[in-house]
Amino acid sequence: MTQHVWGYLPEYDEERADILDAVDTVFSSGQLVLGKSVSAFEREFADYHGLGHCVGVDNGTNAIVLGLRALGIGPGDEVITVSNTAAPTVIAIDLVGAVPVFVDIDPDTYLMDVDQVAGAITERTRCLLPVHLYGQCVDMAPLRALAEEHGLLVLEDCAQAHGARHHGALAGTMGNAAAFSFYPTKVLGAYGDGGATVTDDPEVDARLRRLRFYGMEDRYYVVETPGHNSRLDEVQAEILRRKLTRLDAYTARRKAIADRYEEAFKGTDLITPKTAPGNEHVYYVYVVRHPLRDKVIEELKARHDIALNISYPWPVHTQSGFAHLGYGPDALPVTTRVADEIFSLPMYPSLSDEEQERVIDALFDVMGRL
Repeated sequence: MTQHVWGYLPEYDEERADILDAVDTVFSSGQLVLGKSVSAFEREFADYHGLGHCVGVDNGTNAIVLGLRALGIGPGDEVITVSNTAAPTVIAIDLVGAVPVFVDIDPDTYLMDVDQVAGAITERTRCLLPVHLYGQCVDMAPLRALAEEHGLLVLEDCAQAHGARHHGALAGTMGNAAAFSFYPTKVLGAYGDGGATVTDDPEVDARLRRLRFYGMEDRYYVVETPGHNSRLDEVQAEILRRKLTRLDAYTARRKAIADRYEEAFKGTDLITPKTAPGNEHVYYVYVVRHPLRDKVIEELKARHDIALNISYPWPVHTQSGFAHLGYGPDALPVTTRVADEIFSLPMYPSLSDEEQERVIDALFDVMGRL
């Protein structure tokens, strides 16, 4: 279990022939940068979401950075988001010169508490950045209503929500633009870094394409607005094309694994994930909660050689790199409390029933000793 917690090697064993064929397809094409595979993946990923445009970039962080810049977010603007997220969400806001403003999370789903957003809006607020965390979506209807009322933009962080739905709408289709990561552990993961920003707005798309290529309209000509070197790699794009056809199968397997965990831990002290009304959860990670979290993890490692992950042990607002934002330890009480108790059980499509049963049995053993 400790050797492949995220399932990379079992997945590669199952898909090796297709992955290697994807690599050969690119290497044999003579186009290694912004070639046919990137264009095809962008079209297919946009089509999957029913959107007009997708721009492939080099990683999920830059998908947010370029998304913010393409929406016109910059120095001094405030962006409302959450602290219970991977740090890159907030780093991206900082990188464009904007100011992250945090609201607390719902104690059941650990998603943005949308009821707190209105109170965080100021005259400097320009953008709302909901994080569709752990595999399910933020409640978008009231968030979009707030955005419309106050003239704000919405950029969805979908790094953990490929294929997730909210009242039938796919994550990434409910804002002005949306950012995805294809880091290898994601629901749709590459074999290295990768990301994309999607939109239905052709002007935002045009800005995104310039920004990912130095700010140039065409290759090596005039820079209109200084941009980035943030191109999605051809090899990763071709691999992602193949894996996109299996995305629904990946999420179906994740849901089956989640159902088995849910059934196993009914009536125990382990709090299993709550799916918000209207959501279809894809379980990027299976986040559980226990008041003796640290002891549970320690005993699982010592007694059963099972190493588990915590998403996330240190909320962003408590980290030294963001001390300048001025949030004290009690500023976001739900976020802080939850961070002390949550951890993730193994969750990936190639997790076998036998491996999952081992995890379940080990947890019962450890919890029985507490």
